[in-house]
Amino acid sequence: MIKKQTAKILAFRYKILALILVILAGGLVLLPKYQKNEGIKPEQLLANAISLERYIATDQIAHKLINQDPSFILVDVREEASFKKYSLPNAINIPLKKILDAESGAFLNQNQFDVVFFSNDNFEADQAWMLCNRLDYKNLRVLKGGINSWFKTIINPPKPTEDMPEEAHNLYTARKAASMFFGVAYPDQVQTDPLEKTQTAPKQIITVKKKKKAAEGGC
Repeated sequence: MIKKQTAKILAFRYKILALILVILAGGLVLLPKYQKNEGIKPEQLLANAISLERYIATDQIAHKLINQDPSFILVDVREEASFKKYSLPNAINIPLKKILDAESGAFLNQNQFDVVFFSNDNFEADQAWMLCNRLDYKNLRVLKGGINSWFKTIINPPKPTEDMPEEAHNLYTARKAASMFFGVAYPDQVQTDPLEKTQTAPKQIITVKKKKKAAEGGC
């Protein structure tokens, strides 16, 4: 019953997303005057929206963060309250309603970095991607599944059963190592005093929210 209700909610939300896409494709978005002549053609916007190439997996983002890859910017498009409660390491917060603000352009309209939008799932991040794609901004990506998928795959990866293929076990090992990097402690990794009667609780996940400087020049 719960799964059916969830499916109905998701279907309704993506109907709204589809409606937004139609509006954008028709060129009906009320952009600021200095941007009114910018953007791509509706047919190109539709072609871009249909393509799944914009999505980047949580495993890829985890790998980039662990290796301190400087080639991308994580942009949390949720409201500030949600961002302060939890976000991905080094992400900056540009709420969806501020995506078209002039000061946001310095982060979003440039060629130096890949811009990776994320929200709780794909919904708000897809909207941000469409708005910026409508303006023909380059190097735009969306974190597939958002923070929900981040928790399910990186922070709390499901342990495979013994009968699952070797690839599943290798993936779990990699994800477990990544989760430890981001502050998760596992019982078999925690060293406790043998005299203690209780086991040390897992560490709290600690994130660093460091705002990157705007790229100079822009497009």
